[in-house]
Amino acid sequence: METFTDVLLVTANVGSLFDNLGEIESDWLHELYKTIYSCKPQFIALHFQEVGGKDYMVNMGHAENFFRSIESSQEMKDYDRVCIYVDNQFQADSFTALGSMYFIHKTLNNIYQYDFNVKDFKSLSGQNKYVGSLEGVTTVEKEKFPKNFWPDFKWSRKGFMRTRWIIHNQGLDLVNVHLFHDASNLTACESSPSIYSANRKNALRYIINRISDSCCSPLPFFLFGDFNFRLDTLSLVQHLSTTADVQTVKKDSSDKVERIICEEKDNDHQVLLQIEEKLFAYLHQAYFREDNVPSLLKYDKEVAAFHDVISEEEIKFPPSYPYSEEYTKPTQYMNTRCPAWCDRILMSHSAQEFIHRRDDDGERNVVYNTVGPDVCMGDHKPVFLFFSLRTNNH
Repeated sequence: METFTDVLLVTANVGSLFDNLGEIESDWLHELYKTIYSCKPQFIALHFQEVGGKDYMVNMGHAENFFRSIESSQEMKDYDRVCIYVDNQFQADSFTALGSMYFIHKTLNNIYQYDFNVKDFKSLSGQNKYVGSLEGVTTVEKEKFPKNFWPDFKWSRKGFMRTRWIIHNQGLDLVNVHLFHDASNLTACESSPSIYSANRKNALRYIINRISDSCCSPLPFFLFGDFNFRLDTLSLVQHLSTTADVQTVKKDSSDKVERIICEEKDNDHQVLLQIEEKLFAYLHQAYFREDNVPSLLKYDKEVAAFHDVISEEEIKFPPSYPYSEEYTKPTQYMNTRCPAWCDRILMSHSAQEFIHRRDDDGERNVVYNTVGPDVCMGDHKPVFLFFSLRTNNH
């Protein structure tokens, strides 16, 4: 008999939550619980990146309290089985700062988790909490990208973490992902696609190959995390500056570009756009808002390279990054980076086939959106996907 299990997947880069200790945490959690309450899922997967923030040596204790507060909250009391994996061993070479939490509702009976050591699924009970290096934990696979990946670049704490599940006879891989960021806006403008985009493409292909390798038979998968995907900056800047005078300012008579300034030709030569290594200041910020999403998406090209293996639900929400970290400006972007859909939930084509699309009354029952769109959630808005998983209950 065909059955349906309501599933909620959430990805959140929580770095700024810990960098601004405690300031926005209660609102952040309130918005998460609000999303859980409105969806009423039977299975919840929360994938966190940048656990502990930039100052992780100081903040890691607070990070543990954050996970504990979710696990023990009144809002989660009906989820009687929990799995928590937090990679907080910042002294280790393998440190990824990834954290994954899985909650199973008391009404969901037929669920098993894979043990990568014995290569078999086991039934799940109680609270299963692993905080540390995760070496030797057999129900999770964690990997930091190899150091020799790109010797010319300094990468830290980027990698992936995988768990594997059976829900009512339907197997799934859930993979927490953190890919490389754009270190410089100026470098991102130099080519299309940018060098950073090429690095992310290599890393994502590496993950897909790793989870499809021969060590255990491939299953439908969901990849969700901070992919750091950016808009094609060169193409976008060319579009934004079509009616502007563009000046390139070089550093100390060298060839190194220090600043790009786009001034309006009329209107008193008002600065329309200014780009520096860590500055992307565009005069008309409303351009990146919700009602302009369809025209912005044509510059969102990084997923396209994976259409052979990956699908994504239609994006209708504004870019998830970089939001202001000021409490009073929850819908404003910072002018540090070009806004982009960094935080994503992607799936294999086989996984998409198991998503139940319509209720009996014809209502679409798949929701892909941000958590806390009108509340300060830090520089990344968490992104969630809610759907009914079509399963067999033999």
